[in-house]
Amino acid sequence: MLASAARESGLVAVRAFSTSAALQAAPALATAKRSFLAQLFGSGSRVDVPLTDVLPGVELPQPIAHSKEAPATQLTKLSNGCTVATENTPGATATLGLYVDCGSVYETPANTGASHLLEYMAFKTTKNRTHVRLVREVEAIGGNVLASASREQMAYNIDTSKASIPEALEILTDAVLNPKFQAWEVAEQVRKMEADVKNLKDNPQTTLLEGLHSVAYTGGLGRPLIVPDGCLGGLNADVLSDFYASNFTAPRIVLAAAGVDHSELTRLAEPLLAALPRSSAGGEPRSEYIGGDWRQFAASPLTHAILAFEYQGGWRDVKGSVAMTVLQYLLGGGGSFSAGGPGKGMHSRLYTRVLNQHPWMHNCTALNSIYNNSGLVGVFASAESSQAGAMVDILCKEMQAVTKDVPEAELERAKAAAVSSVLMNLESRAVVAEDIGRQVLTYGHRKPVGEFVQEIRSLKASDLSAAAAKLLKSPPSMAVLGDIAHVPRYDQVAKRFA
Repeated sequence: MLASAARESGLVAVRAFSTSAALQAAPALATAKRSFLAQLFGSGSRVDVPLTDVLPGVELPQPIAHSKEAPATQLTKLSNGCTVATENTPGATATLGLYVDCGSVYETPANTGASHLLEYMAFKTTKNRTHVRLVREVEAIGGNVLASASREQMAYNIDTSKASIPEALEILTDAVLNPKFQAWEVAEQVRKMEADVKNLKDNPQTTLLEGLHSVAYTGGLGRPLIVPDGCLGGLNADVLSDFYASNFTAPRIVLAAAGVDHSELTRLAEPLLAALPRSSAGGEPRSEYIGGDWRQFAASPLTHAILAFEYQGGWRDVKGSVAMTVLQYLLGGGGSFSAGGPGKGMHSRLYTRVLNQHPWMHNCTALNSIYNNSGLVGVFASAESSQAGAMVDILCKEMQAVTKDVPEAELERAKAAAVSSVLMNLESRAVVAEDIGRQVLTYGHRKPVGEFVQEIRSLKASDLSAAAAKLLKSPPSMAVLGDIAHVPRYDQVAKRFA
């Protein structure tokens, strides 16, 4: 009956409203009969308004006109050497971050694990706030905080609305620049680290990457990022305070932000960052690539392995790092079951030539770990333990294959995937802020996105093959976890690339 009544009245695609505002705005439309429940409980009358119609008397706000040009990255170096870098991305929210040229490469045997512990101690008690007060203040502005440690850099971030930028900046700088390493709080976080480190043993790729770095490099990059079990007892408040004081200096810190006005942020940040010490470390710790073999037995039906080589130049060699990025997309790969949806990465080499051909191969994925001046590029694989020897043979063949002519269709697909990944990632405000902070630490400025995209699109098949051939001239690095009895010896693998 309701449907026939609607047809008779000529109203189609209607929606019912029952707010007093609607009644005030369109009293002429408030002619529908009140329902029994409306009469009983006294709610407003129903108003039937077509979704395509604007209510009389309601003024629609004009949309905000954004610039058609991409926002530029602006930099200001403060008098003490600290850098403020921003990009005023559109939107109602902002991301602020403090990025520090500090990580496990700066550790010594006496403070191994300090940068890992600093990540756990982020946004805890400061000289001005208790941990509880800091958490409550972040909640009050609707903020979200995050910290992460890597081998060469540390990051502290806060997301908030643009209306709360002054409060968010003050909380961020207080948390990072005025930590109060209380003995009981540090001890509590060390216990949490111990539990988390035990759980990480169930992650074969993380375990292999730690082992791979330990044999691939001597010096800073050979030091562990995840604290070893035997070093947890040496971490305390005094060790952490000394490590912090040696590394958190103004020339090694960048305040990066996305979604803020540069001049306004600089005005707010200058007094907050003024107390930072100006002294700087003597330079980046030296790391030398040597290659090597790491193996650990594990009672598992699967054997996991990484075969990698050194990429000389690191991020500071832009052309080379672009070639390594395209190489990673060319090889691609993943798990035998794609959790990302049907067809994800199915056209990459490691899918078509490895996973689709060998049902005993459970995972085969290209990886790279690139740093300022060096990097590791290779393949991670997991296979049934009885096929461990065949798995290593396949890894060697696939790495050697990319030194030969790459079909144009494969190369174009890999380049398109790399470009789309860069551009889609930079749609995230948080990624923009991180990109600004890490690039300023690495290059001293932020390179335009178009420059990277142009480098990717101009890469030729001969350039990629030459970069891969240079890669394989370095001694191989291997890491194996599982039934190591079936894995070929390191010298046998190295001979294949001699």
